Amino acid sequence: MQHTMRWFGPQDPVSLMTLRQAGCTGVVTALHQLPVGQVWPVEEIRARQQLIEAGNDQYSPLQWAVVESLPVHEAIKKGLPARTQYIEAYKESLRNLAACGIRTVCYNFMPMLDWSRTSLNYEMPDGSRALRFVWQDFAVFDLYILKRPGAENDYEPEVAAAAQEQLAAMSPEDVATLTNTVLLGLPGSEEAFELAGFQSLLDEYANISPDTLRENLYFFLREVGPVAEEVGIGLCIHPDDPPFPLLGLPRVVSTEADLLGLIQAYDSPANGITFCTGSLGVRPDNDLPGIVRRLGHRIHFVHLRATKREDNPRNFHEADHLTGDVDMYAVVRELVREEIRRSQENSISFQLPMRPDHGHQMLDDLEKRTYPGYSAIGRLRGLAELRGLELGIRRSLEEQASADLTTSTAHHFAQ
Repeated sequence: MQHTMRWFGPQDPVSLMTLRQAGCTGVVTALHQLPVGQVWPVEEIRARQQLIEAGNDQYSPLQWAVVESLPVHEAIKKGLPARTQYIEAYKESLRNLAACGIRTVCYNFMPMLDWSRTSLNYEMPDGSRALRFVWQDFAVFDLYILKRPGAENDYEPEVAAAAQEQLAAMSPEDVATLTNTVLLGLPGSEEAFELAGFQSLLDEYANISPDTLRENLYFFLREVGPVAEEVGIGLCIHPDDPPFPLLGLPRVVSTEADLLGLIQAYDSPANGITFCTGSLGVRPDNDLPGIVRRLGHRIHFVHLRATKREDNPRNFHEADHLTGDVDMYAVVRELVREEIRRSQENSISFQLPMRPDHGHQMLDDLEKRTYPGYSAIGRLRGLAELRGLELGIRRSLEEQASADLTTSTAHHFAQ
């Protein structure tokens, strides 16, 4: 696989040189400074490429391997009349990215929030800090801080009662921390939605069912898919995070059935998947190695991380990359097999870009300002473990193939 890390641009506390030293050859980034819905101009794309490649003549080369993300405007998700102009802008951005040689574009179709957690500094047994989601904490926010109309229908009575008791014991600082954590915007951002106007934004989705959101997604794909196919870009949708409904908002990219439906909605190699083991792995009914076996031909980009479900299975935290509920050995083995299959078919894009996702904050990074989930050392540890796992699997498969060939040849001559 092509080893990459996410980088949020010049303001990222983690430098490009750090990514090099971690063993990356690819950078995953986006033009975060541009408003959602605006066309990405060629000059802005090239400026970011030049920044990434600036040290390539002296150091191990880096390239902009994946766009994450080219965001989808809310008007498209809601199916509003204004979606036409934003879809046209999206098409133009795809053309401009292709003109600059970028071939993989990740996006998501989650309403409003890209991902949701209730704690950004959950202490692990070794003293490192992880991201965590706790259902009761989310109920505290939804029921008693936001006070969303109808929220009581989404929680069991015992959860609602426990959440009310929890709120009574919280300090104003605790309430502010939980609120800001839930309302955090895009990954890599330190800006959150404002509580005062958040409910009005939710209200705009009041009449949008999962089926409606799904149809809006398929409409978007049928519009932009032909352009992606024409210019040679692989679009790859990121699964919902977490993969179940929150705040009354629909979720339509949470299961293998969702992914299969999306692939069938616009059946083209340009329409693919960002295979995120952390997001999909929160649900026990998602068979991750099986998804790779069945849908691997449409995987364009890979996020490897492990989540761990807790006693309440709707609670989870980010585990070490090789532990948790994700069978990382089985997943990586299937991904390597998919790469081998592609190389045997002489596929130009046989190498899958992969990044270690959501590392723990640890060691010196505990004293530094870092973006939640994107500190340097935790991701370095994760990438090192994943690179070793991949190498071991690849060698094992090569040796097995060689042994099978030897046995077959000996059997042939014996006959």
